[in-house]
Amino acid sequence: MPNPVLSLRNVTIYQDNTAILKEVNLEVNHGEFLYIIGKTGSGKSSFMKTLYADLKLREGEGIFVEYDLARLKDRDIPYLRRKIGIVFQDFKLLPDRSITDNLLFVLKATGWKDQKDMLEKIHEVLGKVGVNNSSNKMPHQLSGGEQQRVAVARALLNDPEVILADEPTGNLDPQTSVEVMQLLREINQNGKTIIMATHDYALLMKFPSKTLKVEDGTLFEVVQRTV
Repeated sequence: MPNPVLSLRNVTIYQDNTAILKEVNLEVNHGEFLYIIGKTGSGKSSFMKTLYADLKLREGEGIFVEYDLARLKDRDIPYLRRKIGIVFQDFKLLPDRSITDNLLFVLKATGWKDQKDMLEKIHEVLGKVGVNNSSNKMPHQLSGGEQQRVAVARALLNDPEVILADEPTGNLDPQTSVEVMQLLREINQNGKTIIMATHDYALLMKFPSKTLKVEDGTLFEVVQRTV
């Protein structure tokens, strides 16, 4: 039997003291590509935040990249996050630093020391996402699609087991959205597990994969053609 990268049992997800999602039962195996869909405000982001420990798991059992989410200590959160990469809708690049310095900041924050090793890693991940020629530019000098490619590169820095992508195409035009999706699918085909929250049903039709829907406080699998 495969060892799942994510296992949730009878989980209820809370935002403050309000139960957003109830009775969540889910297993995600290594190498899967999973969509989480639903309307804005349905609980997709709360689900993702629980996985990367921005929201505490208060009810149920959850194991993610071998960490027990219900018993996770504050001191363990940085170690959990080193095993995952996170891509946000709004890129979250530091505006006052070059692309190289944005990525150096992440590497230093996660324990890297050697400057040569760090620069080699940055060159590697920027090459993977096709923006190596932008390493010395500032974020505002890049298009939205290029900024999101940098955000994907940042998520790859520590060779994570899983990438969590929370509406990664939400601020992009349709053509650029397709390009970013092609990049994510390529990364997935190279062995990375990807869990992606989205409300862009057009992308689901173009890049079909296992899909779960958040609706009325529940999370359930949907057949692709009925989305």
